[in-house]
Amino acid sequence: QVQLVESGGGLVQPGGSLRLSCAASGSIGSINAMGWYRQAPGKERELVATITGGGRTNYADSVKGRFTISRDNSKNTAYLEMSSLKLEDTAVYFCNAAIRSRFGGIGDYWGQGTQVAVSS
Repeated sequence: QVQLVESGGGLVQPGGSLRLSCAASGSIGSINAMGWYRQAPGKERELVATITGGGRTNYADSVKGRFTISRDNSKNTAYLEMSSLKLEDTAVYFCNAAIRSRFGGIGDYWGQGTQVAVSS
């Protein structure tokens, strides 16, 4: 069984910063790509940023220069540093990871989501 748990969401003023964490646990053999997605009320889930096992990153145009994705492979954890937050960054942020279990199977896993609210 593999589990992803996000943390770090909250309420922040425009221009502020937050750091999200996503910790993977369970029967993990290896973790390939990890990513962050978000879903605002009434909108579809969208990609925010991804990072490969080797550290190559990809960002949505809307967050380039403001958000930074990173990972600590020793802790099976991914991070999303968010700065210069805007009202439109308000959403539930979800962590995603492609994980090979200790038993060999590969699965695509999602966390439960963490709320980020940007408001003055």
